Amino acid sequence: MREMLGIMLRREGYEVVLAESRATSARVLAQGPVDMVITDVKLPDGDGIEILRHVKAASSETVVIVMTAFGSTQTAVAALKLGAHDYLVKPFEIEELKIVVRNALDRRRLEEENLLLKAELRTRHGLERIIGVSPPMQKVFDLIRSIAGTSSTVLISGESGTGKELVATAIHALSPRRDAPFVSVNCAALPETLLESELFGHMKGAFTDAHQTRKGLFEAAHKGTLLLDEIGEMPLTMQVKLLRVLQEKRVRRLGASEEVDVDVRVIAASNRPLETMIRERRFREDLFYRLNVIPVHVPPLRERREDIPLLADHFLKRFAREMGKEVSRLSEDVMQRFLRHPWPGNVRELENVMERAVALEVGPAILPERLPDSLLGKPQTTADAGPLAEGFDLDGFLRSMEAGLVRKALRQAEGDRSQACRLLGVSPRSLRYLLAKYQIAEPA
Repeated sequence: MREMLGIMLRREGYEVVLAESRATSARVLAQGPVDMVITDVKLPDGDGIEILRHVKAASSETVVIVMTAFGSTQTAVAALKLGAHDYLVKPFEIEELKIVVRNALDRRRLEEENLLLKAELRTRHGLERIIGVSPPMQKVFDLIRSIAGTSSTVLISGESGTGKELVATAIHALSPRRDAPFVSVNCAALPETLLESELFGHMKGAFTDAHQTRKGLFEAAHKGTLLLDEIGEMPLTMQVKLLRVLQEKRVRRLGASEEVDVDVRVIAASNRPLETMIRERRFREDLFYRLNVIPVHVPPLRERREDIPLLADHFLKRFAREMGKEVSRLSEDVMQRFLRHPWPGNVRELENVMERAVALEVGPAILPERLPDSLLGKPQTTADAGPLAEGFDLDGFLRSMEAGLVRKALRQAEGDRSQACRLLGVSPRSLRYLLAKYQIAEPA
């Protein structure tokens, strides 16, 4: 039977090694792992169950199929419990064996591909997605690597468009929780009633539109990571409930009488100065300290200008590939404008500028004519300058304008705060708030 099976499997395209005894099989397996072992239970110098134990101890991925005599069901069940993929009862049809071998090896190949895909996704969503060689970004990378292995809560701060979600994703991808879900919710995008249901879930009939029981994001992220983006926009009443969940590690769905245990690493992100919001009683101090166990600050693009050429080249290649265009470089004039620009919208603004430039460019190099007015030294577009494009970010536009005017006033006043207040028509307290809000460094 051994010789016959060897001939048959070789005809099917498999590489086959034969062993007539347990001792011979041990010598074969010592030379390196194999994809599959087919063994009889009865051998001249022992039994196949011992081979099964040995193979699984040495290489858990190796598929083992056990052949057993008719009526030895107990032995077959024992083999399955020890990790055998399947068993065949003798006598069996050759076609049956072919099907079992083919299915088992196909399953093993799919499992290997799944592991490779997971590894690729971890790489894709790890530090490799964050582009930067500047010293400030290298500090961020070092911090991500050092904290990824912990389960402590993290508070990521930084201006809008700096890539806070990418940092959160990288922390998860490099953590022991990488194979569990990464769930993200924007706290500013949902009203308070929906946010509570989204985070904690609800029971059927808990409110008017609750037609069925639904898990919340805390339960969905069990064993994984939950990103609470724009945490500064969360209403105070929700902050109390969130604090309790973080302390107790238990959630109660809306309308439920019992709580559910959750094991979730929470990462919060904010583009607003939470310390200022605490002083203004718009953010709970106890929640801030519960979230701010490990603070990570993502620097604005103007503070890491060494990264601008790398980012611009990355976006250029990406959009050229997506649009099927032969644009391959930026003109020197465009690059100089990029390096001088303050980038109030940070990396997101640069990404949008590059998408527009690649879409409009007809030659091999991006020329200044393809850039928006803000990079050409022309007056900024105002509300009545023309029709709005779909998806216009009003909040981001207003923040960008406000931050730009504050910087301009400080430069014009040569760092004199009193003069800057007069230019802007604001109080010293309001100016301090704006400086903290936009993390503006005053000129020397």
